[in-house]
Amino acid sequence: MDRSAARGTILAVDDEPDILVALEDLLEDEYRVLTASRPEAALEILKAEPDVAVIVSDQRMPGMTGDALLARARGLSDAQTILLTGYADLSAVTSALNRGGITGYVTKPWDAGLLRGAVRAAYERHRLGRDLATERALLRGLLDHAGDAIAFKDAEGRFVRLNAAKAARLGTTVEACLGRPESDFLDPAAAQAVAEADRAAMAGGQRTEATVSGGPAAAPTWAQVVRVPIPDPGGGTGHLATIERDVTEQKTLEARLRQADKMQALGTLAGGVAHDFNNLLTAIMGSLELALPKVEGDPRLSRLMTNAFHAAQRGAALTKRLLSFSRQRDLQARVVDLNRVIRGMDDLLGRSLGGFVQVEHRLSPDLWPARVDPEQLELAILNLCINGRDAMPDGGVVSLATRNATVAGSQEPDLPDGDYAIIAIEDTGTGIPPEILGRVFEPFFTTKAQGQGTGLGLAMVFGLLRQSGGTIRIDSEVGRGTRVDLYLPRSHEPLDADQAAGPDAVPLRRRARILVVDDDPQVRHVTASFLSRFGHDPVEVPSAETALARLEAERYDLVVADLAMPGMTGLDLAEQVRARWPALPFLIVTGHAEAARIPPSYAVLEKPFPSTEIGARVAVLLAEADSA
Repeated sequence: MDRSAARGTILAVDDEPDILVALEDLLEDEYRVLTASRPEAALEILKAEPDVAVIVSDQRMPGMTGDALLARARGLSDAQTILLTGYADLSAVTSALNRGGITGYVTKPWDAGLLRGAVRAAYERHRLGRDLATERALLRGLLDHAGDAIAFKDAEGRFVRLNAAKAARLGTTVEACLGRPESDFLDPAAAQAVAEADRAAMAGGQRTEATVSGGPAAAPTWAQVVRVPIPDPGGGTGHLATIERDVTEQKTLEARLRQADKMQALGTLAGGVAHDFNNLLTAIMGSLELALPKVEGDPRLSRLMTNAFHAAQRGAALTKRLLSFSRQRDLQARVVDLNRVIRGMDDLLGRSLGGFVQVEHRLSPDLWPARVDPEQLELAILNLCINGRDAMPDGGVVSLATRNATVAGSQEPDLPDGDYAIIAIEDTGTGIPPEILGRVFEPFFTTKAQGQGTGLGLAMVFGLLRQSGGTIRIDSEVGRGTRVDLYLPRSHEPLDADQAAGPDAVPLRRRARILVVDDDPQVRHVTASFLSRFGHDPVEVPSAETALARLEAERYDLVVADLAMPGMTGLDLAEQVRARWPALPFLIVTGHAEAARIPPSYAVLEKPFPSTEIGARVAVLLAEADSA
């Protein structure tokens, strides 16, 4: 850029060449000076030179007077204007003021210092005007296009400027807000809170930031509000700027992440508790099963022991729910037809829900298959249907519907983009209050009377869906009912064939010498006792290290080992046995699945188990070894 242009541009207009030369000589040290000897030429220069800051024009010129020129120049340029006149012609000056909007006039012959001062003052006014216009344009652009709600208030809290986003939040227009306090558009409690926050920010003279909530309890909103005091020329606070950003989505995601972290922590706790419970239940149920035949002659004692055994079975079922919630129980996942799973539950739902509840189906005929444990899915659906029944004490309708859905552009951490098969369970019951809706997935949280619910139903459903790669959504409104959507990722694998009959029907082939490995002496004793009942010869050892030493010294037909043992785990032992004695059958017994998954090639039996189950599994393994 030319150095003189950076200092500002002056346009001098006069029909006398000598005067133009004199003006140029007077001003060129401070400004870039352009000259025109005719008004028409001056107008052309203004069209080509938008940065002219000051026009100095003679009044008396052929064809067009100075006041007329400056009036026309006003439509082409924002330049400041000074009129030169050789006569004490007040009418010309008045006309120039009215028509041309001049900022000053100087008489001829001029005083050099006075003319320089007038041009300098006009140039500063032009520069300040340009700066102010730029700031106004920037502010207007910010107000008009910012997604945040922005407002400026005076010392009394009245709106001086605000954008459409702020007005929309108040449910009105920008024009309706100007000159009025924000409290005019808010309920009394919100108005008081805003007024107090504004006064505190202005009194403190410092930027403040706060996150405030609003909206109905069922669908709360959050906004991050920044207040910036603006000082006045006297050093006080004359105005206040407020910037409000909607952070509802961010808060919702944070809440979901916190919930996911909490559920993960609770799941870890539940898995550990379930493991200990399974060991206890294995010892209790096994001891009761072994003792029951010995008290058949005592009806009272037999009845008491049978009741205890059934109570332990219910405890085992509860523990399985804990493991499903904690995601530490291996699911027997298969690619299944979800519609077929639902139709196969008709009899079960009919018996469970009673005659006052009607079950309706709306099943999509082209539903995508999904990979899930069908038994656990049935339990999840049953739990949700029972919840629906309990929400309809006078009867009603439970609807089971399926549909396909493709999620794209998801911002939810637990629902990534992809294809999903969805099962929707909907009831016409009382609905869930907003203050309870956020807690329904917490384990042991229940609104049912004591003894009527464990609080694990929805936690189990949550665990199953997350372990299967899906998620769950609940939509509920008091008085309208509840809908639960189960999202399961679409599977592109073929449907699995129905599982063959279990091993219970496999008869005992032969007597076997079996090494029983478990660090819990009660569980170890029950396991060995079960095997003895089937005619086997069990040998008990308390650790995997001891088991290896026995295997090196003696011959065994099969090894039964607990998974979770201090030092060497049951899986570590199984790998060493497979490497050193590859033909020796191995059965892993576990109270829960470890973080390291058990390879599918290993036989696994879950605690607690009845004698018939371990007897059948051992029979299968021995039969396979004999036929190998």
